[in-house]
Amino acid sequence: MATKRMEAKTRRHARVRKKVSGTAERPRLSVFKSARHINAQVIDDTSHATIVGVSSTAKGFEGSGGNIAAATKLGEIIGKLATEKGIKQVVFDRGGNIYHGRVKAVAEAARKAGLEF
Repeated sequence: MATKRMEAKTRRHARVRKKVSGTAERPRLSVFKSARHINAQVIDDTSHATIVGVSSTAKGFEGSGGNIAAATKLGEIIGKLATEKGIKQVVFDRGGNIYHGRVKAVAEAARKAGLEF
């Protein structure tokens, strides 16, 4: 059962990635979530480079990564780091997940921190 769920998520992510691609002017904000942690990266797909990345497993990150409070904190951090690098606009990649809960919390916090999408 778990493999069918992962296969469905992979298909959804592939569908999203067909349409969403990051450039140097407007990179992609990619969100990955597991049961315990959440990661966010700002990626330039033309040069295949990660510009900024934040994870709930990082040393400076306090708290659990499996709740909305942690996702909000992660969104604020990624938004702040991206604006420091001179990035104002991004395209949002929800990673095959529905736009709800932790994924939505990351997006809204990143918007509050100054990112536009």
